[in-house]
Amino acid sequence: MKIVCTQASQVLGARLAGRLGVDTIDVKYSRFPDGECSLVRGPTDDETVIVAAVNDADALVELLLLVDACDESQNTLVLPYMAYARQDRRFRPGEPLSARAIARAVSGGVDRVLTVNLHDPSVLAHFRAPAENISIAPQVGAWVAERNGNDPLVLSPDDGAAQFAAEVAGVGGFDHDYLDKTRLSGERVMIRPKSLPAEGREVVIVDDIISTGGTLATAARMLLDQGATVVRAACVHGVFAGGALLHLAAAGVDEVVCSDTIERANSCITAADRVATALR
Repeated sequence: MKIVCTQASQVLGARLAGRLGVDTIDVKYSRFPDGECSLVRGPTDDETVIVAAVNDADALVELLLLVDACDESQNTLVLPYMAYARQDRRFRPGEPLSARAIARAVSGGVDRVLTVNLHDPSVLAHFRAPAENISIAPQVGAWVAERNGNDPLVLSPDDGAAQFAAEVAGVGGFDHDYLDKTRLSGERVMIRPKSLPAEGREVVIVDDIISTGGTLATAARMLLDQGATVVRAACVHGVFAGGALLHLAAAGVDEVVCSDTIERANSCITAADRVATALR
């Protein structure tokens, strides 16, 4: 077995190779004069693990080219982050099922797919190869336990992510709840934990993905007003679009961390251990 990765997943690919005790495949990336992507890979093995987060159009093209370049081996695709995965239904006639389109495209030429904390696991049905979704909630929970004292309150931003928060909190036996939104008027909304008060407690808001961080910023302000001693945030996929980290800092969020499924300066959590276990 050897590991090969796109430019978007260099850190995770190297960490995964280290966990498994296998070699990585060198890839030379370049561009043609017209801007098209080009690559040349080194020698593969009978089994190749392709690690490739799809977070923009260039990353998608690199992945497609890399899969084609590895057509002489048995390939497992590790897809740490999959763009368009939240577009899994048609809201208007004529719209694509974007999750299906991406899943079909990236799984051609591979024998197995591993995803990490897909927003909606039903997307797995769209891959052309057997696909499995793994969760790194325990790794997020380990960060919570290390960083947030003995009695943090773990919150999800809504009831849809409550199960993820429960898995994170389960690592340390922490209290967990989800944020409940109550509309007070046409302009005023109250956000507070559904059952457990935040007063006097360290609060960690956890989710599978932080995109713009708008709701999280509003929630953080209200939690601090309600007496939380500190508010931190942790997610699997740190998209952080539109200046999200600055918005969260301005809202009083003390720290924001993510995993290396999308490689950021604040990727304090790694998916490598969980992915290595699944590959073994």
